[in-house]
Amino acid sequence: MGQLLDGPDGLLAGLAPGALLVDCTSGDPASSRRIAARVAAQGAGFLDAPVSGGTNGAAAGTLTVMVGGDAALLERARPVLAAFGSRIAHLGPVGAGHAMKAVNNALLAVNILAVGEGLAALVKAGVPARAALEVLNASSGRSFVSETLVPERVLTGAFPNTFRLALLHKDAGIAVQLLRETGVDGPGLALAHQLYGAARGAL
Repeated sequence: MGQLLDGPDGLLAGLAPGALLVDCTSGDPASSRRIAARVAAQGAGFLDAPVSGGTNGAAAGTLTVMVGGDAALLERARPVLAAFGSRIAHLGPVGAGHAMKAVNNALLAVNILAVGEGLAALVKAGVPARAALEVLNASSGRSFVSETLVPERVLTGAFPNTFRLALLHKDAGIAVQLLRETGVDGPGLALAHQLYGAARGAL
């Protein structure tokens, strides 16, 4: 954080009083709060505003923006966020946006694992993958992974490079840390984080 904020070329050097720093990275809530405090000391404002929707959503301007911070600051930033986001959700104080993003991506990670395992078993049991997905997507187990990711990116053999495994592993780790900090027992997300770490090591 120090390298980003401090020094003659750091963000703080360029922030005038009254400026607003909007962080659209997939950060962690504790770091967001520390950055917000440093920015406030300069007389500027801070919002954490990570996004979801992938590269297609970015190109179309239809991303979901998950915002943490003061509601009045969000209203100042809304015209800028609306340039790439069609759904802008104010979720609470600083850190809430990054918390939401981490949990969202951790759930994506769990879904990828679960759909992959289940679909592999179904194919080995004689159920064609596309037929299995058609039934799954008309049933209660459907998700973005089964409806979009697997049909468009896996079964086609396209495997586009749109999101790095390392980033998904990192985001799952942030979610696991959030659960620890809030006293929520989370063996499922912890296992997913562990399995993605193993996958990174293997690859």
